[in-house]
Amino acid sequence: MKQKQKAIILFSGGLDSTTCLAIAQSKGYECYALSFSYGQKHSSELEAAKRLIENSTVVQHKVINLDLASFGGSSLTDDSIAVPEDNNAEGIPSTYVPARNTVFLSIALAWAEVLQAKAIFAGVNAVDYSGYPDCRPEYVEAFQSMADLATKAGVEGHGVVIETPLLHLTKVDIIKKGIELGVDYSTTVSCYQADSKGKACAVCDSCRIRKTAFENAGVVDPTIYK
Repeated sequence: MKQKQKAIILFSGGLDSTTCLAIAQSKGYECYALSFSYGQKHSSELEAAKRLIENSTVVQHKVINLDLASFGGSSLTDDSIAVPEDNNAEGIPSTYVPARNTVFLSIALAWAEVLQAKAIFAGVNAVDYSGYPDCRPEYVEAFQSMADLATKAGVEGHGVVIETPLLHLTKVDIIKKGIELGVDYSTTVSCYQADSKGKACAVCDSCRIRKTAFENAGVVDPTIYK
């Protein structure tokens, strides 16, 4: 029997990463999930990630502890910056966590080399998103080039592939894809300021995008709001 190829899934417990996991599994990958406790203000999303993994066929789930909160600079990690609750902000919003995707992907790259994984799946999206610079196609291409240059596997010609299957999809398309693959979105948490029970605020940018997408997809929104 041919051995399955391995893939690492950057897994937050939110809508996008859960869909990414389902896509990787549908492609026949042996999946390894990687989550981060990086100093975010609430742990509801991470707790959701753990619950989701418990009910999956993921081979291994690692939670890496990082202290990005010690740097601050983001409303998701810095207590002195409030999470915005209006839709009028211009430019890159305060919910952007400096270099977060670069840090996460770099750690995933290290684990991928050890596992001899074929792919790293990341749920970055350049359509219905908040304008983060590390969710753009140019960023993904640049990181892929760096990964090919900076790793033993890459130099030897069999480097890991950065897979971003959601990159050019609308949030509606992402939800429809997930439903098609049997994803239960009721257990996912996307809110930037969810409470200890995972209830969503309904007013942050992430909640607005998610809520609108379920409405436009014609799918009952399973999110529990405060």
